[in-house]
This record gives sequence, structure tokens and C-alpha cells, in this order.
Amino acid sequence: MKPGINNYSEIGKLNKVLLHRLGNEIEGLVPDNFERLLFDDIPYLKIAQQEHDRFAELLRENGVEVIYYADETAKALSTDEIRKAFVDDFVADSGIYSEEAQEAVRDYLLSMPSKKLVEKVIAGIKKDEVAVKNKGSLASYIASGYPYYTDPMPNLYFTRDPGACVGNGLNVHHMSTVARRREALLLRYMYRYNKDFAPEGTRLWYDYDQEYSIEGGDVLVLSKDIVAIGLSQRTTAGGIERFAENILKESSFQKILVFDIPKSRAFMHLDTVFTMVDYDKFTIHPEIEGPLQIYEITLSGDGKAHFESIQGELEDILSSELKLPAVELIRCGGDDPMAAQREQWNDGSNTLAIAPATVITYERNYVTNDLLEKKGIKVITMPSSELSRGRGGPRCMSCPVNRDDL
Repeated sequence: MKPGINNYSEIGKLNKVLLHRLGNEIEGLVPDNFERLLFDDIPYLKIAQQEHDRFAELLRENGVEVIYYADETAKALSTDEIRKAFVDDFVADSGIYSEEAQEAVRDYLLSMPSKKLVEKVIAGIKKDEVAVKNKGSLASYIASGYPYYTDPMPNLYFTRDPGACVGNGLNVHHMSTVARRREALLLRYMYRYNKDFAPEGTRLWYDYDQEYSIEGGDVLVLSKDIVAIGLSQRTTAGGIERFAENILKESSFQKILVFDIPKSRAFMHLDTVFTMVDYDKFTIHPEIEGPLQIYEITLSGDGKAHFESIQGELEDILSSELKLPAVELIRCGGDDPMAAQREQWNDGSNTLAIAPATVITYERNYVTNDLLEKKGIKVITMPSSELSRGRGGPRCMSCPVNRDDL
């Protein structure tokens, strides 16, 4: 295993992965804040934690080192100066309505040990936890009906999205929605100050303060030469172009393939409809089968991005780009349109490859799992009755840090 960040494929033997074990942030979900916090159901925390623990256990049983967001961020906050900078950044990005409340939240967080500080940042800070000196302002009055000074981060268990380890470097993403934006701040501090996670010399391809959004569910490392990115509900053309220019100039990657997918919640990211499970096999949602609009980004001789439109069937494009005689697309739900819709909703296409032809999936997607096994894929299933309520699967819940090269 190479040290540090090393991720040149979707299917190489997985050595190290970044997860987040769900915590009290989930208890902050109520129907009144579903839209604000991007949920449409409430996972039962106790069972969701058991399911997530089983996910981590399966990874460890297969030789994967599992690290956690709260632990790695706490390691980064190793000095009083770094802790203060982190809290200042967090407060600035949390939309707290008055200076008095901002100061009270700062003092409250800085009174805690680093691990507890990070856990509280994730869980959210309620108004009844913090003593604010002056609550007589107009801003305070207007916001008085909302229970939080800083919102919880219930989406953080989908660790794929705030960043992506690509090659020997890292993206710290500008998230599309306000509800998720601060998640990437934790990763930014990991990158800057936790050298166990990101050793000196680790490249940064994209940073938190860029103006265009990218999310990690749209980033697939197809090979040592090619990265695929979804142009989606959450990832913008501007973000893709900025990332492409940075990584193509400074790494061994030669090409970015941009997949233009439907802009809807059901197809939120590329990995909800399309994932790689073996050298020549992919899961796919039937609704994006057939002719697909794909754009190719390369660097021209003067170092500027060059764009080209690619037309054709997805199988033909993938086999050509990956230099394979053929590829096989395995339909989520098979040929049954009802099963396809049901299992797509429960992330049947969202598989996590832990080695070539070996994947972790939700056990509830039995139609797709059976198809994968018939195609020679080893399927390791995990429970998901509560985790699936967040609308993300095993790939969404994992950020691979290190894989063996193919």
C-alpha cells in the first residue's frame, strides 16, 4: 500500500476509507425542517447506528482501515490557534444572526475539548444551550421561532460528497446547498492540519471557497488516466471546468469525461445512476441508458481546457475510452420497470467496490444484487432499513482515501 492519499480507480483493493458514524445530528430532523436539511424521512438513530457499525465491520473484515470524520477533524485541531480559526470559520459560515449570538457560540465551542467541539459542530447548537447577553435585537426577534443557532449536519454520513480523493490529491468541495456547505469545512481542516490524513505534498485540486459547486457523488475515477464527473443537480459546469484545469495540469490524469444527467432528486449525483463494479462492468439505471450526452475535457498545447462533445451509446463510449473490447451495463432492477424505480430510490445502483468484482450493497435491493451475482460479482450485503431513509447507499456513505493501483 502506498502511503497517504492514493486513488486511481473505482475498483482497486480498498485500503483506507473515511466514514461518519451517525450521531445526535439525526435527532435534529423533524418534518418542519425536512426541506431545509434535505431529508424526506427520519432515520431511527439507534438502528441506523447499528447498520452503520455493520458497514464498518464488513469493511474491516475485508482488510480496510476505517477512519472517522469526527476523529480526524479533532486531530487537526491540535493547537489553540487552529481551534480558534476553525470556530471562527464555522461561525462565519453558519448564518448566526447577531454578533452577540456569534460570540456566545464561539465561547461555548472553545470551552470544549476538540473531539466534543467537533461533535457539537456536527450535532448543531440549540438556543437553549447557549447564554446570549442581548436578545433584544430585531434579528433575534425574527429568528426567535427557530430552535438552532447552528443547524445540525444530518447529511454528513454521506461522506462521499464533501470531498473526493483523486489520484494523489484531494478535492474539498463547495457544496451546492447551504445545508451541506459546512461539512466540507471539516475536511478542509483535515487537509491543512492532519498530516496522518493528508501528508505533506498532498495536492489540492479544488477548495472550499471556490464559487462553483461540485459534490463527490459526481466524481468517479474510471482509470489512472480518466476521471468521470456528473453534470447534475448538485455539480456545475463551472466547478467541473475549474477542477479539470487544476488536475489535468498537475497530475497524470489525461482526460475528464462529463456525463450530463437529469437534474432531479432521483438522479441527484452520477453515482446514484452509474457505478463501476469490475474492470468491464457497471451498474446503471435504465432511464439513462442509450444515447447520452458526454463532454470530453483535455488540455490543449497552451495549457488551456479543450472541450469536445461525444455522441454515442454509453457502452461504446466506455469501451473506447477504457480501451476494452466491450463493457457490460447491469441494469438496476433488471428489466422490471417497477423494480428499477423501487431499487433506484433505495440506491440499487450505488454500490461500493472494495476490490475488482467485489462490492458492498444494501440487502434490500435483492433484484439488482441477484443480477450482479449472476454476472460474477461477489456481493456483500448490509442492512439498510434506516440508513436508506437518507437516500444514499454504500458508495455515498464512504470516501475512499487509499486503493491499490490496478
